[in-house]
Amino acid sequence: MLNTIFIRFGLFLVINFLALYLGNILMNNGPKGEWYLMLNKAPWTPPGWVFGLSWSLIMVCFAIYMTQLSFQFELFNKKLLLLFTIQWFLNVMWNAAFFNHQNIILGLIMIVLLWLLIGYFIFEYTSIMKFYTLLIAPYWIWMTIATSLNAYIFFYN
Repeated sequence: MLNTIFIRFGLFLVINFLALYLGNILMNNGPKGEWYLMLNKAPWTPPGWVFGLSWSLIMVCFAIYMTQLSFQFELFNKKLLLLFTIQWFLNVMWNAAFFNHQNIILGLIMIVLLWLLIGYFIFEYTSIMKFYTLLIAPYWIWMTIATSLNAYIFFYN
């Protein structure tokens, strides 16, 4: 059983950090690019280093959360895999939509969908996940902040 926990955790961790890696590639120099630097950004926009640190911590917590959640269902539960895959796709592709294609509205739509999906994880599985739900709360909080940043850019540019 313990080996299975570490294998699943390792798998979720690798998949989560793969999302960060691919998202970084798809940014195409995003936050350092001329387009982004010229945008009117929200006054509460955190410094760049906060993003990397936050995402790293969020992905570790989310890997633990998903590992524990995966033990609540059969190994390849279709609904859980679909939700995780959609979350992963939205997380990765937001970078391409917002930074690479400079499509602020598509980025906003994607980030709102991601926020809703993380909220769904929280509210749908709180009863079975108990205190493990606290591990996904930072993801939702960060997505709330990120959504506000994206929305500010949409409305003020």
